[in-house]
Amino acid sequence: MVPEIRKKYNSEFTQEKYEAFVKDLNTAYDFPIEFRIAETPIFIGKEFMGEILNAANLITDYLMSDEYKKISMNAIPKGMEVPNDPGYPAMMALDFAICKDENGKFIPKLIELQGFSSLFFYELLQNYMFRKHFNIDERYGGLLNIHKPDEYLDILKRVILGDSAPENVILLEIEPDRQKTRIDFECCYTYIGVKPVCLSDITKEGKDLFYMNNGRKTRIERIYNRVIFDELERRKDIKYSFSFQDELNVKWIPHPNWFYRISKYSLPFLKNKYVPETRFLSEVDKYPDDLQNYVLKPLFSFAGQGVIFDVTKEALDGITDRSNYILQKKINYEPVIETPDQPAKAELRLLFVHDRGKPYLVNNLVRLSKGKMMGVDFNKEKTWVGSSLAYFEHL
Repeated sequence: MVPEIRKKYNSEFTQEKYEAFVKDLNTAYDFPIEFRIAETPIFIGKEFMGEILNAANLITDYLMSDEYKKISMNAIPKGMEVPNDPGYPAMMALDFAICKDENGKFIPKLIELQGFSSLFFYELLQNYMFRKHFNIDERYGGLLNIHKPDEYLDILKRVILGDSAPENVILLEIEPDRQKTRIDFECCYTYIGVKPVCLSDITKEGKDLFYMNNGRKTRIERIYNRVIFDELERRKDIKYSFSFQDELNVKWIPHPNWFYRISKYSLPFLKNKYVPETRFLSEVDKYPDDLQNYVLKPLFSFAGQGVIFDVTKEALDGITDRSNYILQKKINYEPVIETPDQPAKAELRLLFVHDRGKPYLVNNLVRLSKGKMMGVDFNKEKTWVGSSLAYFEHL
């Protein structure tokens, strides 16, 4: 979206550079990355960056307001409340589609939001590899508010480790070695010394949790939580010794309640030009005449599961649990990233930590697509799509 930077990058691109870049990422650890890595980052200039920051500020200000904190308690399913909620999400992600408004100006449109962690550590590795293999303009950075990797890691240590030693902090996941995001877990261990631990490998004694650390029983003081609850609900085969609802002597990062409190549940309450019209299906008395311009989403699902893109009256009538679905006006992603064949569409995820009393924007990731939707199934056999990141012109 910065024409001169895009033209220069594309002219210098070679398949050999890309293959060396991917090989370096795939051999950083002893396993390959399981998602497609895009051939290019995206470049965002100061003007559009200002628009993105304005959108982020409006949205996070409301999410942290007393009004929304009260409303969002209703998002937690009955019986799923976890004790000792600190009153804020330690980590948060906002997903924006890159669009154009009626005047042809770039505008970010909110797609989803999560009071949950994301690829905070892998993005540092990807940033390094892009700069190693491609000529990235030094006026542009992938980190936000801070520009040095050491400063970025200091913030993550402050949020995740707190005053605890790394061995007393774990990254909690369901079978971490089998997750597509495993690369992020390994980067986390490399960068801050926090090990990935499977839910089923934890033992409970009273209110304390323990895991085996190199053969030594070790007390857990803080949990960097990567467990996605709709996956846990499906995995009836996973047995573990504690309940998230237990009163435990641990601190959650981020606290599990915020998985629900900041989620698609938030969208109907956000009213500004950066958020598409969204309503709970239970509050829709009359279906819009132009249902083809809407998408139906379940509140608590990840990776596009359960989304109905081609909405019909019959599909809506078939939903019984209507309070757990939203009807959202479709967003038209603008195909703005020039590639050797057709332009790609971009979705930008802004990554926040809650540091020193407020949400603090620190990093980003990007997904590129040429298909009907962002998912892998819509981008098979396509190039210049997949996982990427944005470089922003320094303000």
